[in-house]
Amino acid sequence: MKRNTWQRTAVREALGARDDFVSAQQLHASMKAGGSPIGLATVYRALSDLAEEGDADALRAGDGESRYRACVSAGHHHHLICRSCGRTVEIQADDIEHWAAGVAAAHGFRDPQHVVDVFGTCAACAEVDGA
Repeated sequence: MKRNTWQRTAVREALGARDDFVSAQQLHASMKAGGSPIGLATVYRALSDLAEEGDADALRAGDGESRYRACVSAGHHHHLICRSCGRTVEIQADDIEHWAAGVAAAHGFRDPQHVVDVFGTCAACAEVDGA
């Protein structure tokens, strides 16, 4: 466990104030706009540490950059993520858990781990787009 510095606390609070996945650069820009003197490298390190400790969810976006979100649920979970607005919903998916365990066992694997993020368009964005 890393020590809890004012920078880590500031990053945790800034991330917790959002309900979408955000890049380190986006979070840094919003923190700077709010008057924080924190450096970009510090934001990257803090986000990485928070994800490693389970306090933040991380996913790699299509552009290869990691995005982070404050972790709401304890333990293993999955996400529904709107491609348009970034709104994210944490979900439990027992069917996926059973499927992953079964596929792993069928191939002689033990202790399977997986990440499932489902991207789509949320109802609000679909309504705006007329879909």
